[in-house]
Amino acid sequence: MWTFIKNQIFGMEWLHILFEKMLAAFGLDVQSKLGGSILFFLFDVTKISVLLFVLIFLISYIQSYFPPERSKKIMTRFNGITAQIVAALLGTITPFCSCSSIPIFMGFTAAGLPLGVTFSFLISSPMVDLGSLVLLMSIFGWKIAVTYVVLGLFIAVIGGSIIKHLHMEDQIIEVVCCKKTCCCGKSDKKAESRVKTAFHSVLSTLKKVFPYILAGVAIGAIIHNWIPEDWIVSILGEKNPFGVVLATIFGIPMYADIFACIPIVESLLAKGALLGVVMSFLMAVTALSLPSIIMLRKTVKPKLLAVFVGICTVGILISGFFFNLFQKILI
Repeated sequence: MWTFIKNQIFGMEWLHILFEKMLAAFGLDVQSKLGGSILFFLFDVTKISVLLFVLIFLISYIQSYFPPERSKKIMTRFNGITAQIVAALLGTITPFCSCSSIPIFMGFTAAGLPLGVTFSFLISSPMVDLGSLVLLMSIFGWKIAVTYVVLGLFIAVIGGSIIKHLHMEDQIIEVVCCKKTCCCGKSDKKAESRVKTAFHSVLSTLKKVFPYILAGVAIGAIIHNWIPEDWIVSILGEKNPFGVVLATIFGIPMYADIFACIPIVESLLAKGALLGVVMSFLMAVTALSLPSIIMLRKTVKPKLLAVFVGICTVGILISGFFFNLFQKILI
């Protein structure tokens, strides 16, 4: 049963076979570079789009039960490391709101939540979410997906705890949460309204990320079918002990959605890149993208921003080496 769910529901192997037959009917050889690239592009774009549609709707519906005010009440009930854990877990259900995690973080900060708690939320929200868990599971299997989520939550909890003990409250710039946004408004308890909000999130998010999905899958198709395997292995394989460091450095300044990066990561891994290299790249892009750092700078002063970036970078590097160490077990 699990094999069927993994291969046919998450992996959508039936869709892959359907596209193979369709391309063969048009006279394209899927074993050729061109045919393989077209197959990769059509299959991954369709699969990711379908999964996103379902996931965004479900997660947005769940999220409607956790507006910032309710989340604040939940988090204020806990103290110490437990508070960081709860904040990190709450971050996993927030990524598909039309507002980003930064404005929600601003709202929590303005509401007076402890700094360590808000940063645990801020780290986990873009890096770890239910959507990425399902997509990673559909492509890489449950071992890699669960490990990625656990390591992401670990970074969020430890990062929030470190910031808490540094007592850097004076590094916060006074902000006011925009009450006109859906994230800061009151939750409508009517099921019909929740469904409408969820569909709105589906359309809004897909409109925003779909161009990046197309670009990411196109890059993945090129890597998968046109880039020589020896090139990938020499740069990102076992021969380069600094692969994790390079992947993290290159990932930090990039602006890309996790769903656009997954096809690229899939192709790199298939070409011989180490698991830790591609996963550290994925974490760096999602947690430390340049636009999010620019937005965060409007809320925190340079010293705290540097601490945040440093904690995430070290956590990502450790995670990358962990994935490399246990690659044979996880794949």
